[in-house]
Amino acid sequence: MTKIVVLGAGIGGISMAYELRATLGGAAEITVVSDTPYFHFVPSNPWVAIGWRKPEDIKIPLRETLAKFGIGFDDAGAKHVRPGSNQIELRDGRALSYDYLVVATGPALAFDEIEGLGPDRNSVSICHVEHAAKAALSWRAFSDDPGPIVVGAVQGASCFGPAYEFAFLANADLRKRRIRDRVPITFVTSEPYIGHLGLGGVGDTKGLLESAMRNRDIRWITNARIDRVAPDAVELTELDDQGHLKRQQRLPAKLTMLIPAFRGADCLLGADGRGLPGLANPRGFVLVDKYQRNPSFKNVFAVGVCIAIAAYEETPVPVGVPKTGYMIESMVTAAAHNIRELIAGREATREPTWNAVCLADFGDDGVAFVALPQIPPRNVNWAAQGYWVHMAKLAFEKYFLRKVRKGSNEPAYERLIMKAMGIAKMRPPPVAAAQ
Repeated sequence: MTKIVVLGAGIGGISMAYELRATLGGAAEITVVSDTPYFHFVPSNPWVAIGWRKPEDIKIPLRETLAKFGIGFDDAGAKHVRPGSNQIELRDGRALSYDYLVVATGPALAFDEIEGLGPDRNSVSICHVEHAAKAALSWRAFSDDPGPIVVGAVQGASCFGPAYEFAFLANADLRKRRIRDRVPITFVTSEPYIGHLGLGGVGDTKGLLESAMRNRDIRWITNARIDRVAPDAVELTELDDQGHLKRQQRLPAKLTMLIPAFRGADCLLGADGRGLPGLANPRGFVLVDKYQRNPSFKNVFAVGVCIAIAAYEETPVPVGVPKTGYMIESMVTAAAHNIRELIAGREATREPTWNAVCLADFGDDGVAFVALPQIPPRNVNWAAQGYWVHMAKLAFEKYFLRKVRKGSNEPAYERLIMKAMGIAKMRPPPVAAAQ
């Protein structure tokens, strides 16, 4: 029987396992390898960080859940990927062999690249549920003794939506507590302008997000390079549009949350700290062709944040390209169908759409955008704002957690939410028709 290992148990990994089971039936042995015993719904982490969710609300134990669907699970974690010998060396010393490997590790968080950055240093994080749980404790203490907040994304970051969400959710929560007037909020970002998002903007994200910040008294600094995060301040260098020094600043901060840059998971790196030759680029992101397959190791596929995508454009401060949930699910579907074709002795033919649909919740409002395809020029280039985005994000969370519990490979969750909320009537055309 064909052995398939899915390395990673996040949105991409779990979706991949269920899609493989639905596509291949009982014709393959599928095993998910993770470094944690549970799935957690990453888009809800900002809610956890400000106390609107508890960690257990967004976590699902995987061993018993996956077993119900005939999917194996190992939470020893991967120490090294050995694509030349079709093996994964696990952290407990065992080796796991495979016929096909799908890498869905997500990223490693490069907190160490900036002095003082990270949940074990001088800033909080929302990149992992355990980080968000720790941030919630800091938020509770901060609310008792408030002061300035600095929120944003550092140089090289490729995930900007959660930073915007945290800034706006913080604003909403502080207003509910009647202490917003005691908390200056500054949003600092490597983006060349607000709403760039690593995508050159989508629709009027620049205007919508700038307006939302003005209405909520949130100051912003773009083209920012973070130099150091101190216990009570953030030190940064601001560049102009030509990349020249504009000014250096030291922003007082009683609470700091900055999205770090990403790199490939440690198991994808060699002894020199660079990506494994042929498998990953120097940063450790997996190289894939248009079929989500590695060009050097034809039985290795990759989906999600772990794949290598070149930056959309050169910017004064480096920014990466995000990989959103809808885009990830299109990768998953393509990879599963191509593995089925290869097992049958045929060629891979399925290509992902790489479209982007994103919901950014502000607690009392929100912004949604649709980019088809993700990188310009686009067939659909649309953004809108309203309370319905908050409601859609709630539905999004509920749907995906149910999907994990039920072992479902239902169509992309954003598409279902868009239909349920009637967003299709507000332009753009329905996503299904735009593909």
